[in-house]
Amino acid sequence: MKFSETLIPTLREVPADAVIASHRLMLRAGMLRKLANGLFAYLPLGLRSFRKVERIIREEMDAIGCLEIKPTVVTPGELWKESGRWDTMGESMLRVRNRMSADLVVSPTAEEAVTSIIRDELSSYKQLPLLVYQINTKYRDEIRPRYGVMRGREFTMKDAYSYHQDDASLDNTYQAMGVAYRRIFKRCGLTVIPVKADSGPMGGANSEEFMVESTIGDNTLLLCKACTYAANVEKAGCEPDFSKLSQVNDSSDNMKMEKIPTPQVKTIAELCEFLKTDARSFIKTLIYRAVNVELDLSGAPGCANLKKHRPAPGAPEVYDEAFFAVCTRGDLDVNEVKLAALLKASDVSLAGDADVVRITNAPVGFAGPARLSSVPIIADPAATAMTDAVTGALEADSHFIHVMVGRDWSPWRTADVRVVKAGDLCPVCGGELYEKKGTELGHIFKLGYKYTKTMNVRYLDENGVSQTPIMGTYGIGVDRALASIIEEYHDDAGILWPMTVAPFHVIVIPIKYEDKVKAATDIIADKLERRGIEVLVDDRAERPGVKFNDADLIGIPFRIVVGEKNLPRVEVKLRGEKEAFLAEIPDAVERITAVVREAVRK
Repeated sequence: MKFSETLIPTLREVPADAVIASHRLMLRAGMLRKLANGLFAYLPLGLRSFRKVERIIREEMDAIGCLEIKPTVVTPGELWKESGRWDTMGESMLRVRNRMSADLVVSPTAEEAVTSIIRDELSSYKQLPLLVYQINTKYRDEIRPRYGVMRGREFTMKDAYSYHQDDASLDNTYQAMGVAYRRIFKRCGLTVIPVKADSGPMGGANSEEFMVESTIGDNTLLLCKACTYAANVEKAGCEPDFSKLSQVNDSSDNMKMEKIPTPQVKTIAELCEFLKTDARSFIKTLIYRAVNVELDLSGAPGCANLKKHRPAPGAPEVYDEAFFAVCTRGDLDVNEVKLAALLKASDVSLAGDADVVRITNAPVGFAGPARLSSVPIIADPAATAMTDAVTGALEADSHFIHVMVGRDWSPWRTADVRVVKAGDLCPVCGGELYEKKGTELGHIFKLGYKYTKTMNVRYLDENGVSQTPIMGTYGIGVDRALASIIEEYHDDAGILWPMTVAPFHVIVIPIKYEDKVKAATDIIADKLERRGIEVLVDDRAERPGVKFNDADLIGIPFRIVVGEKNLPRVEVKLRGEKEAFLAEIPDAVERITAVVREAVRK
């Protein structure tokens, strides 16, 4: 292809709103243009690389028996009401109505649409396992879209969905997807960190995220210095470190709990100063409000008269609203994602002041687990390990000292609900954990029965008995993967594309596209293209320096410079390397062909 026959509007200036490398370079290289905040259009050069990422994904999905389908982007609102997510997805889901006043959704994800299709077509166990995928447009009405296509409102994702008879079959597909994802990212040239993750609003049990390290990443990763453990902070666990308990008194079981006056002392920091100790001596008690709680609360303190509703036909009943006291050690923070997962709640948040006063009969800042019976108490293991603790006394200007679990208070549930931090101990080997920032490229889930039950998907098993299939889902952000490649492969001059996703493999730059130089240029392009090598010929009437700068900016791996003084030899340079070499045209063609074919081989 000739430069003059395509559209590659390169820019010399960096756009003011582009703050990360991929956003800047995609705009400057003429790959992308902004239509509105969070909405971007791909131009021909960008679309070529975009399609190559898509092709790699398709090849690896096809290789494990996943069948491509194409659902609509606009889906009936009724499907979302069936699944129960019409009310829980929040304002990020774009809802519209057509001229018939029917509710519609511009899909932020496709579990409902695909499950509806499978429900209509699945009848027998002989059809299972069934794996399907789409590469399709999605829309999420982000509050603050940023970083170009890294976090846009409209984007393209590969979503795969699997349906199975049992857990063993689901696990086989889950593992196969994990292997396929690793191959996809490797072929794209991406260095990924697989981490254990929370399933979030998607639901389900096991899940794994595939992250790339990024200074602007929205995710905090915890990794072990001694083993391969890696997890998103939302999911990360740690080995209890009892050496961090402060002033543990072995004879505390002989010391009665005692109330002491603490006038105008509410915060942990104020308590530390008042009692001349540190935060590890305290049990921090926070009151949380949870919405749409699926966990069975029958028999839990203060939960006898909670209101319930059924979000969708066939779905389990959920509690509209419930309150909980959550206890951690004073130096730790509550991980609200873990708490929501424990409660199977759509949302958790700190209770308002009025609710705290109602529940504790004390001003904010004096909550504690001892003698608290109005709500269920959820305790982190770090709190239950404390044998001589200080807590709020459920009374203004008062705290308890010498508080011991089992004697003075007992949790309704003990569970890991703490935020894990750098320096904590690995739950696998006990090594030290450290932090990195990361951006999520892909995520695989074991969804269980969340959607197949609420949407009444059934099939007949070997004995003719009606059963519900178990489900998994697996996503990759195509735009984000493309941007992440640029984030990993660029320099001050521009992009350094891996061969597998480069828009072209070779750019041929004639010093002047005329006479002998034109003839040699056309011969080189023809010979390479006949060998399956993708070639861009810069036939513009521009100065050589402009052409060289644009070639570096758009990042095509091989550059061939054709000048009259070197003929019949040409100058060959690999993008990113300092030195070029001269070669006869046939030799240059053969050497480049060999390198490209080796690089793009699966």
